[in-house]
Amino acid sequence: MSTVAKPDIIAQYKIHEKDTGSSEVQIALLTARINHLTEHLRSHRKDFHSRRGLLQMASRRRKLLDYLKRHDLAKYSELLQKLSLRK
Repeated sequence: MSTVAKPDIIAQYKIHEKDTGSSEVQIALLTARINHLTEHLRSHRKDFHSRRGLLQMASRRRKLLDYLKRHDLAKYSELLQKLSLRK
């Protein structure tokens, strides 16, 4: 992920002015990295080390989504809509 996209994503999903680590921001950043790595793996099919990293990021995102679902169902639903995720 380029350094230009990260501040834009943080600005879009932050809850308050100095927010950089809330669940929503972390999920949005992971989603951007997952999408970028998915495109990489479409052209480099045998890059198994990157595939492992992709699976780890997807797992971390799933855990954060489960946490958000337990604590704030409305924000969870809204975030799924914004990021176009299934569930």
